[in-house]
Amino acid sequence: MSDKNNGISIDNSTFFKFRRLYLLAFLFIAATIVIAQILIQKHLDSQINDSRIINIAGRQRMLSQKLVKESLFLLYADKNEQLKRASIIKESNASFLKSHQDLQSEVNDLGMLTKNNPELKILFKEIDASHINLVNSCNSLVKLVNENIEISIDSIQHYISILKKEEQPFLNKMNEIVFKFDEISQQKVKELKQKEYILLVISLLILLFEMLFLFKPISIHIKKVIRDLIVTKKEAQDKAQKIEELYLAKEASLQELKGLNYALDNAALFVSVAQDGSIVHMSKKFKSLLEIDASVNEKTYLEELLQIEGGEHQTIRELLKGKRRSIWVGELEIYTKKERRIWLEMSIIPMNQLKNNQRVLILCTDITKRKESQQEIDILNEERFLEEVNQQKMQASQIVEAQEEERKRIAKDIHDGIGQMLTALKFTIESVNPENTEATSTKIVRLKDLLGSLIKEVRTVTFNLTPPELIDYGIVPTIQKLAERLSSFTGKQIFFENKTDFKGRFDSLVETNLYRVVQEAVNNSLKYADANYILISISHSEQVLSIVIDDDGKGFDSEKLLTEKKDAGMGLFFMKERISYINGRIFINSSKNNGTRITININLENS
Repeated sequence: MSDKNNGISIDNSTFFKFRRLYLLAFLFIAATIVIAQILIQKHLDSQINDSRIINIAGRQRMLSQKLVKESLFLLYADKNEQLKRASIIKESNASFLKSHQDLQSEVNDLGMLTKNNPELKILFKEIDASHINLVNSCNSLVKLVNENIEISIDSIQHYISILKKEEQPFLNKMNEIVFKFDEISQQKVKELKQKEYILLVISLLILLFEMLFLFKPISIHIKKVIRDLIVTKKEAQDKAQKIEELYLAKEASLQELKGLNYALDNAALFVSVAQDGSIVHMSKKFKSLLEIDASVNEKTYLEELLQIEGGEHQTIRELLKGKRRSIWVGELEIYTKKERRIWLEMSIIPMNQLKNNQRVLILCTDITKRKESQQEIDILNEERFLEEVNQQKMQASQIVEAQEEERKRIAKDIHDGIGQMLTALKFTIESVNPENTEATSTKIVRLKDLLGSLIKEVRTVTFNLTPPELIDYGIVPTIQKLAERLSSFTGKQIFFENKTDFKGRFDSLVETNLYRVVQEAVNNSLKYADANYILISISHSEQVLSIVIDDDGKGFDSEKLLTEKKDAGMGLFFMKERISYINGRIFINSSKNNGTRITININLENS
C-alpha cells in the first residue's frame, strides 16, 4: 500500500504493531513455562529429600530390630560367636546413632526440614529417650562381651530386657515420624498443583488473547490482501488482453516499417517493382552494376534486365506477381549487358499488403567476390581431400608392407627354428637302430630334448601371434605373462603392476588391439630405446581404464619420428591407429635421454 502515516507505510506500521503483540504474548508464555519449571524442579528436590528421610527412617526401624535380634543370639552362642555378634552389634549401633543424628542435624536439608516443623521436633524429642537407651544398652553389651571371658546369661538378659522394652516405643514413634513426613510431602504436592493450575489458566488466557487480538485480525487482513490481489490479477489480465490486441495491430505496421528500414539500410542496390513486374524505380548504383546506360521507363520489366536462364526468369516472375506476406531471400547468378557474370543476394520485400495494388521492393547485395572466394576455398578443400586420400593410400600400402614383413618374420622364425628342429627330429628318428640298444637309448634322450625344444618354440611363436591367455583370461593376465616372458628371454627388468586390481574383460577386438599396442611399446623400448627397466602399470576408475608403459631408455622425438619412414615410426603409427580404432586415446611423452612414457586410456562404458 502506498498510503503513509508519519513517514511509515500502513503495511509496515501494521506489521510492527502485530510484532510487538506477538513478542509480548510469547514473553508471557515463556515466563509461565520458566516459573512452572522452577516450581517443578524445586518440588522434585523436595521429593528427593522426603524419600531420603523415609529411607533413613525405614533403616532406623530395621537397625533397631537388628540390634535386638543380634543381642538375642548372645544368649546361645559360644565365646567366639559372641565376639563376632558383638562386632556386628557395634557396627550396626554406630550406623543407628549416625542416622538418628542426621535426621536432626541443622546443617543439612533433612535437619532444616525438622527445624522448620515444630511437630517433627516434638516427635524427635519424644523418641530421643528410647533411642539413647537402645544405644547405651548396645554399647554396654559390646563392652561386656569384649571385656569378660565368661559372661553369665543373667547379665546379658538384663540388657536384652532393656532393648525389648525400648524397641516397641521407638518403632511406634518412628512410624509417627514417617507418617508426618508423608503428610508434609502431600501438602507440598497440593500446593504445587494449585500453582500449576494458576499458571495453566494464565497460559490459556494468553492464548485466548492471541486468538482474539492477533490471529483473527491477521487472518482478516490476509483475506483482504488476497481479495485485492485477485481483483488486481483480473485487471492485469484485461489490460494484457488489450495490449495483445494493440500488439497485433502494431505488427502489421512494423512489417511495413521493417521493409522501409531494410531499404534505408541497404539503399545502394534496390529496385521497386509493381505487381505486374514492371519497374517503378531503380537506384543509380543498381543500373551501374547491371551496366545499363539508357534510362528505365515505366513499361520495362525487371526479368528483361536480368540476363538469367529461362527457368530462373519464371521463378522471379512468380515471386514478383504473387501476393506474398513474408520476405523472400535468395542468391541469383546473372549477367550484365556486357556479359560480365555477377552474383546477387536478393531480398524481395512485399509492400502495401492491405491494398490491392501491392508493390514489391527488391534489395540486392553484390556477393560476387564472396562467391569467387568460396569457389577458391572449394578448390583448396578438394585438393586437401585428394591429398588426404593419397596419404591414406600411402598409409594403407605401408600397413600392407608391414603386414608382409611380419609374415616374413613369422615364416623365418618357423623355418629357422621349428623347421630345423623338425629336420633334426626326422634324421634322428631315421637313424634309430632297434638292434643297437645303447645307441638307441642315447638317441631317444636326444629325441626328448628336441621335442621339448620344438614345443617351446611352437609356444613362443603362437604366443607372439595370439596368446591363448588373451582368449581364456583377458588382457590383464596376458600382459603380466608378456612381461614375465620378455624379462626371462631378454634378461631386462620388465615388471607388471595392477594398481587397482582390475579384473574386467572387454570385447575380443578391444583386448587384441590393447595387447598389440602394449607389445609394440615394450618391443620398441627393448629394440630402439635400449631400455634396462620397463614398468607396465594398469589402473582404472568408474569410467576409464589406463595402461602406462614407462622405460628408462634413450627417448626420442615422437613428432619427428612419425614423419620419417622408419620401423619405430611405423610402429608408433600403428599403435595410434589401433587405439583410435577402438575409440581410445594414446599419449606419448618422451625426450632425449629422459626415457619414455606411453599412456593408453579406454572408456570402460563403451568397451
